[in-house]
Amino acid sequence: MIRTVNLQKLFTTEEVETTALNGINMEVQDGEFVAIMGPSGCGKSTLLNILGLLDNPSDGEYHFWGKEVAGMSERQRAQLRKGSIGFVFQSFNLIDELTVFENVELPLLYLKVPAAERKQKVEDVLERMNIMHRRNHFPQQLSGGQQQRVAIARAVVAKPNLILADEPTGNLDSTNGEEVMKLLQELNNAGTTLIMVTHSPYDAGFAHRIINLFDGRVVTENIKEQFHV
Repeated sequence: MIRTVNLQKLFTTEEVETTALNGINMEVQDGEFVAIMGPSGCGKSTLLNILGLLDNPSDGEYHFWGKEVAGMSERQRAQLRKGSIGFVFQSFNLIDELTVFENVELPLLYLKVPAAERKQKVEDVLERMNIMHRRNHFPQQLSGGQQQRVAIARAVVAKPNLILADEPTGNLDSTNGEEVMKLLQELNNAGTTLIMVTHSPYDAGFAHRIINLFDGRVVTENIKEQFHV
């Protein structure tokens, strides 16, 4: 599904040039669950943004489903993201003015899915995430764990092949965090590819493989059985 070759990312200002990614070579197979770990500032979120087609690398190759996408325009990247990639963020990124139902419905509106089909898809995923009883509530009326369930529902409602999660339990207590990780694990078991940035060894234990970054480079890779069942 994903292959990068010597991926580089430089951030340049008038005074300084910062190397965020320095020669990343990695592959992710369809159906894998991969955790990316490393200290703050090592390039984890920068890598996730490039893998999610939110940004372009400065140099190197990025192949997504066999297609070279490293030099695409924002319009081309946005078109490819639609329906292919779902995002789950630490800060939930829900729209306060929209209800739970409307937040989850958003990706389907962008995809121009007909109204009756949208309603069915949203209701199905809200049931699956056990948040249907909150469908008419607004994000600020929900607990952190409930907000992250809504965010996951929004990420998967269009049935993307790939979900990218950036510290998905970072703002949650341990109980809600574990529930969110089990939801992500269930999605992966059902066939969705997952790439997750995390500082948590416990959360990384749900993954099949851990990639450790340091100073913008891959320093170790651990392939393992899942710790948590």
